[in-house]
Amino acid sequence: MKAMTRADALRYSRQIQLQDFDIEGQATLFESHTVIVGLGGLGCAAAQYLVAAGVGHVTLIDDDCVEESNLPRQVLHNEQRLGQRKVESAALSLVNFNSRCQIKTVSQRLADPDLVPILAKADVVLDCTDNLPTRLQLNRLCYQHRIPLVIGAAIRLEGHIVCVNGSLKSTCYACISRLFHEPELSCSESGVMSPVVGIIGATQALEAIKLVTGYGSSPINQLHHYDGLRSEWRQFQVEANPHCRVCA
Repeated sequence: MKAMTRADALRYSRQIQLQDFDIEGQATLFESHTVIVGLGGLGCAAAQYLVAAGVGHVTLIDDDCVEESNLPRQVLHNEQRLGQRKVESAALSLVNFNSRCQIKTVSQRLADPDLVPILAKADVVLDCTDNLPTRLQLNRLCYQHRIPLVIGAAIRLEGHIVCVNGSLKSTCYACISRLFHEPELSCSESGVMSPVVGIIGATQALEAIKLVTGYGSSPINQLHHYDGLRSEWRQFQVEANPHCRVCA
């Protein structure tokens, strides 16, 4: 592990002070590699907290470009970067949070053969996408290769968090998504309140840190649902589908 310097100890002192996290947890973050898929509202919120917290290596994957309608909630982008690739815009902002973090970018949507080698290097993967096919692809590949996956989703004034861990034989997202009776929705069709994606994305970052460092417990076999209209979190236990092609 990277040796903790005096400068590191001062910079991350508030995290190091946490009981059971301390220097070992921070050193583990320094050495960790996080893959973030999707640099929209969720990805921007999650990425800034992970990089600021001291994650050493981050890979950003997104094939989209910055549009004006993104700016209210995608906080790593700005007016001067309209039309720029989201991964490039995000990387420029993240360097200002922590210049010591090694950031790699991938500006295209990847099929399995190209995606697996990237995921295989990760200690944790964050699904910050806004479409079900990509989410199910990440769920399948991460489960198959035993890579912890933190899934976030937000729409209107609500969102949810799911942690999938094949090493623990957890329920996977395919089991959970089959319980949704509502058709797939997008923010462009249904709208979203800007702070909601920040709440969900920041929670994804927290769960990623916990999974990487073994700190605390994570919502395995659970769906945590946030209702922003009522300011309520609800927790649902989810059992695996015995016929699931991914986790059965």
